[in-house]
Amino acid sequence: MTVRKGKRLGITIQEHMAIDVCPGPIRPIRQISAYFPRQAGGPMGGGGSSGLLSPQLPGAAGGGGSLSAMSSMDTSIEIDSCDSDDNTSLGTLEFDLLYEKATSSLHCTVLRAKGLKPMDFNGLADPYVKLHLLPGACKANKLKTKTVRNTLNPMWNETLTYCGITEEDMYRKTLRVSVCDEDKLTHNEFIGESRVALRRVKPDQTKHFNICLEHPPPLPSPTAMSTALRGISCYLRETEQQRSLEERGRLLLCLQFLPPSTDARGGLCVGVKRCAHLAAMDVNGFSDPYVKTYLKPDVHKKSKHKTAVIKKTLNPEFNEEFFYEISFSELATKTLEVTVWDYDLGKSNDFIGGVSLGCHSQGDTLQHWIDCLKNKGKKVERWHTLTNELPGSTLQE
Repeated sequence: MTVRKGKRLGITIQEHMAIDVCPGPIRPIRQISAYFPRQAGGPMGGGGSSGLLSPQLPGAAGGGGSLSAMSSMDTSIEIDSCDSDDNTSLGTLEFDLLYEKATSSLHCTVLRAKGLKPMDFNGLADPYVKLHLLPGACKANKLKTKTVRNTLNPMWNETLTYCGITEEDMYRKTLRVSVCDEDKLTHNEFIGESRVALRRVKPDQTKHFNICLEHPPPLPSPTAMSTALRGISCYLRETEQQRSLEERGRLLLCLQFLPPSTDARGGLCVGVKRCAHLAAMDVNGFSDPYVKTYLKPDVHKKSKHKTAVIKKTLNPEFNEEFFYEISFSELATKTLEVTVWDYDLGKSNDFIGGVSLGCHSQGDTLQHWIDCLKNKGKKVERWHTLTNELPGSTLQE
């Protein structure tokens, strides 16, 4: 009997708790006190109103339960460490942004990334960086760096440039910077991203960024989306045209009026330089663009000029010039219409967008036309947003 009693006194807390949670008659938790000596002033001392496992706040009367405090501390540490790991496991990215106002160019120099999330079986990744301008057509304004193989700390030192970026774009657009892992046999995998409001970048001043990559923002639920759409239906109708114009692209034009000389009559020289961020018209996600120019009204149907077709691109460079022999007084009554088309073999070509410049134009197009007429003999270059509405005669291809 003595031996069995000794074993009973040597039972552990875990064994007793296991016995208590087993099916059967519920025994009061105060039975544990039978195996521990009472201490004056301790949790079991005094009036004995508090049990060993009852939760107590630090500093409360009768002392704090040591096992309860340790259990609470372990839980909070686990949650905090999980949140911290989720925020830092994607890695960091360093890059510079520079907006050149004179050339309407936005330069993004992608420098390096550190501590990227492993994506491959070897515990490494093959990272590259993608840029998108939001809002806008993603395929049209995507830029991409080279891929650095087998590393979680890649160095790029590569500059990607957007052309045709106006001051208005810098005020209202956002640059999305994404880091992805390239896989040759399967789909490329997304690692993390960051979004920068371009209004944070001052003209002609380089701004450095060192950011933590984040998960993409979640898509709104269908219910929330339908409610929001109903609430802003009027706004959507008013901005529908503006959003569609934004997806058509940009066109860089150079205008120059040459005064008459003893050898030749004066006229207008139209330089079609390049396009940027054109809308994709083909199933491969690209277009085969070319540009046409008209000087209207065109009674004799002789004012049409056309550039060469540039295959499979959304950012073509033309660098072609066309000359219209016309007097200055006649030019003041004319309108220059420039349209961009997608060439399709064996079927009708697709209209991408266009722009009209003349005395009846508005905004930047009007200002470009006026600057050309005021500065005779001087080349005046300006970027223009392509629109999808022009007189019906120009839409007949």
